[in-house]
Amino acid sequence: MIKRRVSKQISIGNIKIGGDAPISVQSMCNTDTRDIISTCRQIDELAEKGCDIVRLAVLNKDAAAAIKDIVKKTKVPLVADIHFDYRLAIECINNGIAALRINPGNIGKRENVEKVVNLAKQQNIPIRIGVNAGSLEKNLIEKNIPLYEKMVESALGHIRILEDLDFDMIKVSLKSSDVLTTIEAYRSIAQKVPYPLHLGVTEAGTMHGGLIKSSVGLGTLLAEGIGDTIRVSLTENPTEEVIAGIDILKSLGLKEKGVNFVSCPTCGRTQINLIDLAKKVEERFKDLDLPITIATMGCAVNGPGEARHADFGIAGGIGEGYVFKKGEIVAKVPENMLLEKLDEVIKKSYE
Repeated sequence: MIKRRVSKQISIGNIKIGGDAPISVQSMCNTDTRDIISTCRQIDELAEKGCDIVRLAVLNKDAAAAIKDIVKKTKVPLVADIHFDYRLAIECINNGIAALRINPGNIGKRENVEKVVNLAKQQNIPIRIGVNAGSLEKNLIEKNIPLYEKMVESALGHIRILEDLDFDMIKVSLKSSDVLTTIEAYRSIAQKVPYPLHLGVTEAGTMHGGLIKSSVGLGTLLAEGIGDTIRVSLTENPTEEVIAGIDILKSLGLKEKGVNFVSCPTCGRTQINLIDLAKKVEERFKDLDLPITIATMGCAVNGPGEARHADFGIAGGIGEGYVFKKGEIVAKVPENMLLEKLDEVIKKSYE
């Protein structure tokens, strides 16, 4: 059992973050926020995959204006990602956004920061301070200290601005494309502030490399109890980020929703097209909303025994296979009937 870091709890819409709340999965639309129809469609797709919170880029006044309609047409809490222009933050709050992602030190004069923070306080709108290793303040870039320390110092500076204005509905992220830098930054900030932390390895890459970097970085921190929300940043369809995030949480026992899939590696004993079969099992049962483990094993010699921990599974033979439940074989059928039989066994168990 992972003992999680205790953090202050905040709420983004109807989603609680920090404290004893479950770790939430986030993603970000890659649509033009001004395109209300496309943006709403993508938000709905993300929600269908299990996304808890969606972030939107607000680049200009038209995008901020579009927030009003997008909020009305969608059910997931939305976060406005804003840089430099405090007026966009104010308009997004007035248009019903659930949270902001800004760096208060980057949106101009103190009086402008106060306008945003005071309105956020009135409307109970949390602010995420998002520090990225590639966009630090010039005075920090020139310091002769490790990069992760520069990131932490930047975050603490922005946090102080909000705290000086008596604002504490804060969430913090410190992202780098370097996994070790990201890990050290979060470990450090976790000991210095009480606020919930949003985890991510930024610019992680495409599907293969990005998944590996994110799994190592986020997995390490989550296993240490650090992290209250996560985003797996991939150069991919955003729905893949959500699926990956949920799978990372499930692998650590931090999320129970949905099926956990396991399958053995191929070996010389395998007499069935295991790779194809494992993919078909995942595709068939990926939307099954049950907290169960389904195993796809290559042979009947070791299959049911090695996957005894699984709730259900199949094991291959020569032209046929076995369906098992809790390690016990319950059916022997031709290879082309394995999926149908497994489906039948699972359904009967939950009738």
